[in-house]
Amino acid sequence: MDTKELLKKVRKIEIKTRRLSDHIFGGEYHSTFKGRGMTFSEVRQYQFGDDVRNIDWNVTARYNEPYVKVFEEERELTMMLMVDVSGSELFGTNQQFKNEVVTEIAATLAFSATQNNDKIGLILFSDKVELYIPPKKGRSHVLRIIRELIEFKPESKLTNFAEALKFLQNVMKKKAIVFVLSDFIADDYKQTMKIVSGKHDVTGIRVYDKREEEIPNLGIVQMQDEETGELMLVNTSSKKVRINYGKFYNQKVAYYKDSFTKSGAGAIDCRVDESYVKKLLGYFKRRG
Repeated sequence: MDTKELLKKVRKIEIKTRRLSDHIFGGEYHSTFKGRGMTFSEVRQYQFGDDVRNIDWNVTARYNEPYVKVFEEERELTMMLMVDVSGSELFGTNQQFKNEVVTEIAATLAFSATQNNDKIGLILFSDKVELYIPPKKGRSHVLRIIRELIEFKPESKLTNFAEALKFLQNVMKKKAIVFVLSDFIADDYKQTMKIVSGKHDVTGIRVYDKREEEIPNLGIVQMQDEETGELMLVNTSSKKVRINYGKFYNQKVAYYKDSFTKSGAGAIDCRVDESYVKKLLGYFKRRG
């Protein structure tokens, strides 16, 4: 993609998603996340009416009189966008590929955070972290994130979500608002998810295509695994083949929902031919 075409695409996404964030999501994002975080400020002597749960027992023991921890509301938050760039994201049977919808959702969230003067960072992952952009503020920073989402070419097509979560845990020392955008066709991340959710406010956004849910009866067709590149002939007229595929797919979806909900994280399902606007708004309103 040449520079002119890239800038045109970036601008098109900015116009669409910024309008959404300005008129719809900005206020919802603010009411959902602002003021939720409390950060330690200082200790002072206990006063009548203070919450005894805030007593700092170490300082109290040192001075032989009660001291309490004082917390203040965090005025500035950090949003981290974790985006799956593995091969399975390059799929779509309707008007858009999954990765195109992911880009729009990520841009909308980023502009919503910008309205509140928050920092935004980006992690692109496959079976490893392909790109890390540290959190910063401002429109030009968001535009850089959008450019990377449009044109980045990953080295690997495989998926390892647990590795990406470990990386996040290492680079983000303070609590962050984390949105993970993926189809979540992955394994073995439940335990890591639990650890990360204990520190950060995590939401998974599963972006999928309706044709992934079941194989239609098309006879014998050649299919390719986008992550491994393997080509195979599949007899889609076989009821057993279709049932087995359905079981495989539903197991992945169930694992995603179980991993996120049991770790206290949020979970959103967004099909590419559905309105992600309604899905995000509904989620913000429920949380807010």
